Amino acid sequence: MKLSGAEILLRALELEGVERIFGYPGGAVLDIYDRLPFSPLKHYLTRHEQGAAHAADGYARATGKVGVCFATSGPGATNLVTGLATAQIDSSPVVAFTGNVPTFMIGNDAFQEVDTVGITRPITKHNFLVKDVKDLADTIKKAFHIAKTGRPGVVLVDLPKDVTRELTDFFEEEYKAPVQIRSYKPVLKGHPGQIKRAAKAIATSERPVLYIGGGVVSSGASDLVVKMAEVANIPMVATLMGLTAVPSNHPFFLGMLGMHGTYAANMAVQEADLLIAIGARFDDRVTGKLSEFAPNAKVIHIDIDSAEIGKNKPVDIPIVGDAKLVMEELLPEVEKLVAKNREFYGARERWILKVRSWAERYPLWYEPSDRIIKPQFVIEKVWQVTKGEAIITTDVGQHQMWTAQYYKFKYPRQFITSGGLGTMGFGVPAAIGAKVGRPDKTVFCISGDGSFQMNMQEIVTAVHYNIPIKVAILNNNFLGMVRQWQGIFYDKNYSQVHLDVQPDFVKLVEAMGGVGLRAEKPSEVEEVLKEAMSINDRPVVIDFIVDREEDVYPMVPPGGALHEMILPSYGKKREKKAV
Repeated sequence: MKLSGAEILLRALELEGVERIFGYPGGAVLDIYDRLPFSPLKHYLTRHEQGAAHAADGYARATGKVGVCFATSGPGATNLVTGLATAQIDSSPVVAFTGNVPTFMIGNDAFQEVDTVGITRPITKHNFLVKDVKDLADTIKKAFHIAKTGRPGVVLVDLPKDVTRELTDFFEEEYKAPVQIRSYKPVLKGHPGQIKRAAKAIATSERPVLYIGGGVVSSGASDLVVKMAEVANIPMVATLMGLTAVPSNHPFFLGMLGMHGTYAANMAVQEADLLIAIGARFDDRVTGKLSEFAPNAKVIHIDIDSAEIGKNKPVDIPIVGDAKLVMEELLPEVEKLVAKNREFYGARERWILKVRSWAERYPLWYEPSDRIIKPQFVIEKVWQVTKGEAIITTDVGQHQMWTAQYYKFKYPRQFITSGGLGTMGFGVPAAIGAKVGRPDKTVFCISGDGSFQMNMQEIVTAVHYNIPIKVAILNNNFLGMVRQWQGIFYDKNYSQVHLDVQPDFVKLVEAMGGVGLRAEKPSEVEEVLKEAMSINDRPVVIDFIVDREEDVYPMVPPGGALHEMILPSYGKKREKKAV
């Protein structure tokens, strides 16, 4: 059967199990969009290509499937860049298809031509430029295989216009055959000898800590990691990306570690004699001063990406492999060793009691108010009104950290946020993608007044397709996190962080066809949240006027070690004793 390149692309997407695409048309992709109405694929027209990339990313994170986005050549492709970089650094599987000028015009500075492959090479797992329509089907097959296997990531396929127009044979049975990429063979199973060494270290240490990253979520290893903690009495801490791997109310879970981590999580890491890192990469926001991170701990590092092992922190027992497959081998080994040691649980109980005492003495805390809305209070109320069941997306800044601290997560893939790149404008389009992928779930975006304005045009996309996301804007008329740093480290020299001139968000959202609500007093918070929850045919945006100069605590100062946290000024009702 002879098909055009555009028809091959759409049929290949069907065969890959793709159902939803986010994109924006243009001249170089007209042949693709010409065939799109005749395909069963559902396309969502975003209002900006960056929104398409974030929506595909949100879809991927919420579902575990590959997210797909389309853009045209030139500015269409460059507008994807931030979204692709966001997905890549957080290991989210996304395949992006961009148009390009015809092959015979490449390099001539033709209209809307850029070197898309060159621009995106540093921010993708891999990319392709298809120069011959005969190579198209095989390239698409490889793109999806690379994106979703090993450490998930972003693959870009650049399609010159003549490639999408030309005809060639397409054989579906041939397409369905297993992918063969000689140079790409991810290691999935851990080395048996290293697994035995790790098990022995876990069974003989006195103060172990499980350090859980996003790889635990993406591999589906959450249940196994939690069982390891329960079998061996090990306290757990998580990165921002790993938060949903463990139910927030688990008795062994100490919360997030790092710059805005809990006191108990950070101190447990600092006093550990064994750190078991699973699917985490020891990034700077987690470690603080690297030379003083977990200074007394032997390190076990389990990761599917060998390049991450030893990159930042020296490792004693490296294990390259998929977190779930490694845990399936490691857990039985630990169970056997623990069963033989009668004194095991006594030593571990003392460690558990110590870390719990830190959590009791120095909890997350803020000064309540019946006069002004505290942003943490809004997060707590969102959690209560959604019964802890919503998928939460965020933008980046103070609201992101408060969400990580105060929303109690129940299940994997429940928290979708830009971790590694810290992308403002991520939250709303990611919420759209998450809701498209999980229509059975309430999807709530927590944003700030600065972040919301980065991609607020995507509310129109949600209106267009009747996507009933909820958005809570924590409006403090500041670029809040930058203002916090300026306040603490720059003598309150608040330079270019005031957002005193901005839209009336309620009127703006109503003009776009959504529902706009506002709360200015604490007594109104729950009322507007319940009203938002009752609306399920269009997006709702709530403007919460919050305390302008509330800060996020604890906070590890830049260049500081985890034990050098700045803590909140606990009120008189929360008298603390020194540890």
